[in-house]
This record gives sequence, C-alpha cells and structure tokens, in this order.
Amino acid sequence: MATDAARSSRLQGIPRGVWALGFVSLFMDISSEMIHALLPVYLVTVLGASMVAVGFIEGIAEATAMIVKVFSGALSDWMGKRKWLAAFGYGLAAVTKPIFPLATGLGWIVTARFVDRIGKGIRGAPRDALIADLTPAPVRGAAFGLRQSLDTIGAFVGPLAAIALMALTVDNFRLVFWIAVIPAFISFALIVFAVEESARHEAVANGTRLRLSDAKRLSLAFWLVVGFGSVLTLARFSEAFLILRAQNLGMPVVWVPAVLVVMNVVYAFAAYPAGAISDRVGRTGVLMIGIATLIFADLVLAVAGSVAVVMAGVALWGLHMGLTQGLLATLVADTAPADLRGSAFGIFNCVSGLALLLASVMAGLLWDWSGPAATFMAGAAISAFALAGLAVLSHRIARPV
Repeated sequence: MATDAARSSRLQGIPRGVWALGFVSLFMDISSEMIHALLPVYLVTVLGASMVAVGFIEGIAEATAMIVKVFSGALSDWMGKRKWLAAFGYGLAAVTKPIFPLATGLGWIVTARFVDRIGKGIRGAPRDALIADLTPAPVRGAAFGLRQSLDTIGAFVGPLAAIALMALTVDNFRLVFWIAVIPAFISFALIVFAVEESARHEAVANGTRLRLSDAKRLSLAFWLVVGFGSVLTLARFSEAFLILRAQNLGMPVVWVPAVLVVMNVVYAFAAYPAGAISDRVGRTGVLMIGIATLIFADLVLAVAGSVAVVMAGVALWGLHMGLTQGLLATLVADTAPADLRGSAFGIFNCVSGLALLLASVMAGLLWDWSGPAATFMAGAAISAFALAGLAVLSHRIARPV
C-alpha cells in the first residue's frame, strides 16, 4: 500500500505540461511507427533496396534528426522559447507524412525520411529541455520516464494498427501510409493548444544571451555522459535490423510489425519504473543493468534459429531501451546548467546521431558480408565495452541536483 501511495504521489508531482508532451509524443509515434514498421520490408521487397541501402537510409535519417538538435537546442536557449520550436518540428513532421504514400521510387522515400527526421531534430532538444525546465529535480527521472513510456505506447500502437490495416487491406502499403497521416496532425494540435512555455526558463534566458564561450560551463560529468552515450549508440543500431532478422527466419510480411509491437510494449512498461527507481537509487546502476540486458539480447538474436527466439531477443532489446534511453536524457538534464539545457541536449544528440549513422551502416555491411549473426555479435561486443567504461567512470557522473 505504501508503495502504491508513493507511486501515485510521484505521478501527481509530474507537471501537467509534461503529461501533455507525453501525449504529443504518443500520437506522433503512432503515425511514425505505422510507417516505420513497414518501411524496411517495403524498401527491400517492393523497391528492391539492399541491406546496405536500408542501413544507410535509416542511419542518415536518424543522424540528421540528432544533428539538427544541436541548432534547435542552442536556439531555444538563446530565444528563451522552447515550445514553439518544438511545435514547428512536430508540424514539419506532420506535413511531410503524405510524402510516404505519394512516393514513386527510392528517392522519394529517402527524401521523406530525411525531411521527417529534420522535424524530429528540430523538436527533440527543445522538448527535452522544456521537460527539464518544467519538472522539479526530485521527480526528474520519473518525468523523463513517463514521457518515454507514453512515447513508446505510441510506438507499439502504431505497429499494431499497421498489422490490422495490412490484413484488412490485403497488404496495401500506400493506404496504411495515408491513414498514418491522421495521428501526426493530432500530435501537432496538442502541442499548440495544450502545452505552455516554462516561465522559469524564460526568466533565466531574458537575463542573458547565449555565447560560444558558455560551452566552457558544461561540466566534465556532462562530457562523460556524451562519450558514454555515443559508445552505447554504436552498439544500438536501427531497429530495422530487428524487423529484417524476423523476416530472415520466415515471419510473414503481414506480421512483421509485431516485432516493434513486442519491443515497444516492453520498452513502455520499463521506462517509467526505471526513471522513478533512478530518482531514489541513482542512475548508473540502472544503466548497467540495461547494458547487460542489451548484451544478452544481441547474443539471443545472433544465435536465433526461429521466429520465437527472435521475438525473445526483441523483448530483451525493448527492456534494455526502457532501462537506458530515458535515463540518458535525465543524465543530460542532471549535468547541464539550466540555461544551457537546450544546447546540452543538442550536443548529446548530435554526437549520438553520428554514432547511429556509423552503427547502422556498419550493421548493414556486416549483414551483407557475413550474415545477421555477425551484426548482432558485433553489437554485443561494443555493448560490453560500454558497460566496462561505465563501471570505471560512474563515480565521475553527478547525481541529480
């Protein structure tokens, strides 16, 4: 009973704006994942793309999003306005969704992914910094975990919708892509009308203007978080390879989105508890458990001989995401000055984006050269390196303040 009361109190302590941002993320992820769950198979089976092409497209798309975050984050610090930059990013993503069903070739798909990810890049750092601005430090991990959980609920509702619609429409990719446009515009409406700017950040920003020399105020602990996050990202290539692994072992096309459903169900249910626990016991212990889970997931996926075993590995992958992704964002907020949080999130995501580009391209190359086992074994090896690095450096990363 006491545990339930504490959990309820912690949830009630999360500001309304954070809840609203969580639902903004939920609806945009429904839209994006309806498309993303089908896109790797669409590229390979309909448009004839190679595994390397899939890795390059996914890597450049995600890297673009994360690199753009540097500029949008710094701009939000300079302007003292985070909401409208985030809203512009969500709006851009919404208006580009119709490109997917209208696309007539690989070039259109690349363009659509690229522009869509620019929107993601514009919104990401200001949104995360806005969450940090709105939230008191004692519930910061819970707030980031809640936003991540709601985001990830969208990430499994989207593939579920894709499965149902593919079955109903007899594998009509384009019709499913058209339906995915609707939740994207709901997301945009929510951020415009249900989210308010942080008065705390406006007050800080109005007293000063961002300068290049302010980068010196970013602490060693922050740079350690950036370095650790980039190494871990090298081990965590695009989830497109989870989908392709299941198809490689015989999963029918209509059921392929179930891979992201399983991953994101586990992810959604793990993210909030991981954040709340980290508020009480510290971040790095929970992160270590998450990295160990990724190593196990990679090993399972490497040796899998059936779709059932792949799905077990996918579930473990989702658990690792829940235990790590929200906490990495929380660590950035913990270690950066309040007036530089937008810039800090931008820098972190830029470095991670470059790492993700490299990881996804290398995953595709390894798959084409040596098969899927080599791809996942390489991920396990890099994860082990990241775990060792965190064990050595964990005492240098600051606790929440």
